[in-house]
Amino acid sequence: MPQLLLEILSEEIPARMQAKAEADLVKALMDGLTADGLMPEGIKGFSGPRRLVAVVEGLPVKSADVVEDVIGPKEGAPEAAIHGFLKKAGLSDISQAHVHDVPKKGRVYVAHVRKAGQQTADVIAALVPQIIRGFHWPKSMRWGPNLTNKNGDLRWVRPISRILCTFDGEVVPFEIEGIKSDNLTEGHRVMGRGPFKVRRFDDYADVLKNKGRVIFDREERREIILTDAKQLCAAQNLELVEDIGLLEEVAGLAEHPVVIIGDMDQSFLDLPPEVIKLSMRTHQKYFAVRDPANRDGGLAPKFIVVANLDAADGGKKIAEGNSRVLSARLNDARFFWDNDRKVSLESRFEKLGNIVFHERLGSVKDKAERVMALAKELAPKVGADPAQAERAAKLAKCDLVSDMVGEFAELEGVMGRYYATLQGEPQAIADAVRDHYKPKGPGDNVPADPVGVAVALADKLDTLVGFWLIDEKPTGSKDPFALRRAALGVIRIVLANGLRFSLDRFNDAQVLRFQIGHRDAPVRDELLHAVAAHGPYGDETRRLIAALKASPPEWLGLVERHDPSLSDSLRSFMHERLKVHVREQGARHDLVEAVLEMPDSCDLTLLVRRLEALGAFLSTDDGKNLLAGYKRAANILAIEEKKDGKSHSGQGIPMLGDPPEVVALVSALGRAAPEATSALEREDFAGAMRALSKLRGPVDAFFDKVTVNADVADVRANRLRILSQIRDALGRVADFSKVEG
Repeated sequence: MPQLLLEILSEEIPARMQAKAEADLVKALMDGLTADGLMPEGIKGFSGPRRLVAVVEGLPVKSADVVEDVIGPKEGAPEAAIHGFLKKAGLSDISQAHVHDVPKKGRVYVAHVRKAGQQTADVIAALVPQIIRGFHWPKSMRWGPNLTNKNGDLRWVRPISRILCTFDGEVVPFEIEGIKSDNLTEGHRVMGRGPFKVRRFDDYADVLKNKGRVIFDREERREIILTDAKQLCAAQNLELVEDIGLLEEVAGLAEHPVVIIGDMDQSFLDLPPEVIKLSMRTHQKYFAVRDPANRDGGLAPKFIVVANLDAADGGKKIAEGNSRVLSARLNDARFFWDNDRKVSLESRFEKLGNIVFHERLGSVKDKAERVMALAKELAPKVGADPAQAERAAKLAKCDLVSDMVGEFAELEGVMGRYYATLQGEPQAIADAVRDHYKPKGPGDNVPADPVGVAVALADKLDTLVGFWLIDEKPTGSKDPFALRRAALGVIRIVLANGLRFSLDRFNDAQVLRFQIGHRDAPVRDELLHAVAAHGPYGDETRRLIAALKASPPEWLGLVERHDPSLSDSLRSFMHERLKVHVREQGARHDLVEAVLEMPDSCDLTLLVRRLEALGAFLSTDDGKNLLAGYKRAANILAIEEKKDGKSHSGQGIPMLGDPPEVVALVSALGRAAPEATSALEREDFAGAMRALSKLRGPVDAFFDKVTVNADVADVRANRLRILSQIRDALGRVADFSKVEG
């Protein structure tokens, strides 16, 4: 069947935009063709520095004829309505219409109008300009095809130079802003520009590769770069430092990738390897090279660069030129490195006051002081030394005012660790300076050392509380302050390290720390430490408040009247992020809802342990059948309690004349409920589930043999109380009403 070939040739498309533009073009073509009744057998896209390409296979030459029903007025409608219907349907007389019975309308006139199919070439000629004009780029420019056209309104990422469009080997004619479609493509600007005439995709692929010297397939360019780079390194007993992001970028920079290995001045190897790699990556788009012979796997004085043409000397001059440019970049980095080491990290702390964290939340220094206090409070909960956690929090942001981080913002924390180590800080503190930003994304590791855990949690919780206080919460898809990422970071750190504490209490303490500010620091810190440890209404907190009443500070009322609603809102937000996290790991959404309703849901580790035990229990036959029994008991109770206008909660007992199944169930409840409660007190959720599983047989037998709504009122009330005991017993481990059958 006929084939559509489309190429949009333009000036250089930014590498980061190419892959999505390729996918968007494929989708737009598929949507447009199918909307016009043309269903292709297959479609594939390609992208490169100067072109977007799509090839659509198996298109018919014409879309199928269709019959559409045009609904008219009712029988007996006024003449004007009949006339309008005939005109719309293209009929000359009402006798040509049909009469159908339509629900809610009665007998109405219907015209079966046959619409002839369209020529596919005509559909394409209308569709492609529409796609180009409506194409979305993250950034685009308005331009005219030549300097004399000042009124061009076409927006595209870069000026379009050609549009190749053929169907069944023939040009599909259309025009956009003076650019006429044709059957010509262009190759490499230097090694095979062309233009070249093509008819089909096979011609196109052959001529571009062999005459135009262009690799138009993104995946092929990527594979060439990676394979050649590894081979060049292996030839010198070296290893490529793989970088997927950089590989994607350079694959979008070169139409004809030629991989070259170059030399770096060995004296630069005394710089931190992160500085060298980032300078190569950010400024020059080079790959770093590792020397496996080094015990620590350090960098080799080499680099990999991807050129965009074949060089007569095998790339020697290209390598030398790039080496000189890299040396200039690394000389700048060495200057920053040497300059930064002249000043201690701690001495930079006061300068953080010159950096605004947020206009309504103060400076970075203000944030650092709050994080210091919170990290010190969190330290005992995570197994860290409070003094070390406080010290690490003080140093954590200081590298933001260093020259190196000023040039390479991506090295925040990394350089702080180097500077902290150089000034003699303990390893735990230096590592915490680097790790407190973690995790930065889904693929990033979480801090594992207790000091790093304390500072990372404190930093993220302070950010969340602060933006909640000024009501800058994420909305829909908008999250300008990355609060969802901060919340997920807290969740991952807590769960990965098995931490046990109430987030609410620390959030309450941090809310008050924002509100009180810098006033009466020693008194404030003692009271807020009590809030973090015991809650705003705990006995120790109340005792300290009472002791301050003799000479109360002006802010004491803030603590006495503290409203926990902000912490409640923040807990709900954390729960929403936790739902996403555990669902991605395979947890059922209904089980997540069931455990979120339980007490201590602000203890995330406990909550997830309860979730795991519930999932394991409900995967067994006992769990499934007991859930069915619970649902039956809960449904009967809901109906009867609504009918009676009262609750039937209480203790059921065996009554004279009761069948043995009632006696057995009451006895089983009397054993299982205390056993489950005892297990829950030990946080043995699996044990609690095992205790409740013993109810399965008695519950099944009860519903098989016993009539709940007995004729005698006292008997009925007693049996409803027994059902309430089933509901209450299971409700101690999870809200089973949230669990789907």
